[in-house]
Amino acid sequence: MKILFGNFLGFLILALFSTVTVCTPSDQLTDPDPLPDLKFTTKTAKMTIKVDTLHRGFQNPWGTTWIGEGRMLVTEKRGEILIFKDDKYTGQKVTGLPSFYTNGQAGLLDITVHPDYTQNGWIYIAYAKPVNSGGATTIGRFKLNGNSVANFEELIVTTPVWNGGTHYGSRIVFDNQKFLYFSNGERGSQNNAQDLKNSHGKIHRIHDDGRIPTDNPFINTSGAIPSIWTYGNRNPQGLYFDKANNRLWEVEHGPRGGDELNVLEKGKNYGWPVITYGINYDGTPITNITEKDGMEQPVKYWTPSIATCGMTMVTSDKYPAWKGNILVAALAATHIARVEMNGAKASGEEKLLQGIGRVRQVAQSPDGYIYAVTEGTGLLIKLLPAN
Repeated sequence: MKILFGNFLGFLILALFSTVTVCTPSDQLTDPDPLPDLKFTTKTAKMTIKVDTLHRGFQNPWGTTWIGEGRMLVTEKRGEILIFKDDKYTGQKVTGLPSFYTNGQAGLLDITVHPDYTQNGWIYIAYAKPVNSGGATTIGRFKLNGNSVANFEELIVTTPVWNGGTHYGSRIVFDNQKFLYFSNGERGSQNNAQDLKNSHGKIHRIHDDGRIPTDNPFINTSGAIPSIWTYGNRNPQGLYFDKANNRLWEVEHGPRGGDELNVLEKGKNYGWPVITYGINYDGTPITNITEKDGMEQPVKYWTPSIATCGMTMVTSDKYPAWKGNILVAALAATHIARVEMNGAKASGEEKLLQGIGRVRQVAQSPDGYIYAVTEGTGLLIKLLPAN
């Protein structure tokens, strides 16, 4: 039985009753196993991969990280960290976490480990901290004592506090010097992104213990938030640091159109809302210009929007045809965008796994495999080279 479909949920239902082969414009999926262990092979433009579904049942998964000995942590926005071992959910969760402000896009967001995790044991989280009746994007860190939080430290809290659930960011990455970068959305209030006196609509840079680096670009600017690294960023939900080329990459949501892929550089203005390739959700223009002196152009933009989220760069030898490509999670477009790169320039794109669900994060594990988590379909998947 062969079925053409545009909705992966429909495929999951049909898979209960029949053996299904699914065709999409860019992928050929063959012989998926019956639920609950869905596995299939897909032919992409440059290689054939196997997709292994490791877990089903997430509500709003957000971040992923690995902590050694085959263990993986996955955050749920509602305030949980699920513990996996050797690609299987252990049924256990991290206990002793702080309180979270969960409202719309706010909650427990990203998670990562310190570059020297094996020596110091620090795990970092980005989350919305409850403050009065609102929330503040916050970076904290802790260690694990078994499955319990120990030595929790709050490193930085963004300001002003916002009463609402729109555009909180947030991702965390470390660079080669072990500086920590995190993203913070502009809360749906456009002018925040250009205002250096608030934290919103910015990328921030701090030391691993929360101190402000003395060489940050606005450290000596009167009234400016000293942690700001870049500004004019709308709602950046993807960050990646390319260690080999010393580049900080970001993807951010545009409004209706105008999602962006950017290389972030110290002190630069990325334009929102003065310049954009998007329009308002009601179809009216935001601005009549897409370029302006002193404001950066994206490396790539998507119109219509795909709703960019998490991202990674393929550095693993396990995917030789994809090496150096950037993978971008697409929420609204329900796929992974494989962006071919020529240095810092985008040279092509392929949609992978169209219809898999709202892809929230895509990441490369320490042993070189690609994982992704989805909303709606609630999946944790692993991409394996077919050979």
